[in-house]
Amino acid sequence: MSYDPSHTFPHPAKIIGAAVAGGHIPGVVAAAGRGPATLASWVAGQADSTPDHSRAMSADTVFDLASLTKVVATTTATLALAGQGEIGLSDPVTRYLPGFVACREGPVTVRHLLTHTAGLPDTRKFFEWWGTRAELLRDLLATPLSAPPGTRVRYSDLGFIALGEIIATVTGQPLDAAVRRLVTEPLGLASTGFTPAAAADRFAATERRADGSSWTGIVHDENARLMGGIAGHAGLFSTVADLARFAGWWVSAADGPVPARLRRAAETCRTAGLGGRRGLGWVCTGDRYDILGGHWPASAVTHTGFTGTSLALDAPSGGWVVLLANSVHFGRDNTAIKQLRRDVHEAVAADLFGRAAG
Repeated sequence: MSYDPSHTFPHPAKIIGAAVAGGHIPGVVAAAGRGPATLASWVAGQADSTPDHSRAMSADTVFDLASLTKVVATTTATLALAGQGEIGLSDPVTRYLPGFVACREGPVTVRHLLTHTAGLPDTRKFFEWWGTRAELLRDLLATPLSAPPGTRVRYSDLGFIALGEIIATVTGQPLDAAVRRLVTEPLGLASTGFTPAAAADRFAATERRADGSSWTGIVHDENARLMGGIAGHAGLFSTVADLARFAGWWVSAADGPVPARLRRAAETCRTAGLGGRRGLGWVCTGDRYDILGGHWPASAVTHTGFTGTSLALDAPSGGWVVLLANSVHFGRDNTAIKQLRRDVHEAVAADLFGRAAG
């Protein structure tokens, strides 16, 4: 398959511009590419629209990735450890977290956590009744299963919080240090990490507080905030350039932190017949959370983040899209960001795949 990299992707630019100009999305930074090459990028709107603090988006704006943490940090670190023989995907969770009562009764495996088939609830509002990280983790370990392991897909923040704790246990390091050593440093992701120390004006603002100010540079997810901003399900911050670099590596044949064979295995649906289509961490095409709308190859995988972020990639073709928006800055109604994701990915598919000559 050949491709002309001079093609300028006119359709996504119009879609993003219209969403911002129409007041539906505060701001967007996005990029599309194939393999290591970024073929197009877009910047539009505001990083912060708070009165007296408004700022324009820029190419180096830092975003709260929300649940993209699950694939960029937690899945990748888990697979890196699996590739080193430090974690077995078929191992019981209680090998690493012996106090996890429900996982002992299951038994629940590491693979169950990665595929969202552990039987754990989707989330719990620990932040409403606990005040410390230790209290949250104690409650997590006592949380009962809502379904037998391996019987159905149920997207679960709790499972990825547990994976973060497994990574910390196996490495003997806090999760942020482990992800830095296993993922971000080897890949050269200099602007990616938990609890970032960048200046406030580099961040995309997320939700507004009751007093009118916005969460800026502090994780939006309340449970992750209770955990000090370092959690397996949310808390990672990054830029479009770093995520483009991550995507280019992920679709490549190079090994790096995770052997290519494990990355390809992670993209394979492992939950057929269980009410969802999930790989290891990733959303496969045809799942209820698939954002591609049938316009990408069936081999593509995706993930989204509640703040307005998403990542889509397809290893066989090398195609990828990073779409970073601070949609939650306008509130928690996700109608606009869902539409923007569908429209942008459809437009990129037409430009990236439909215009390729085979």
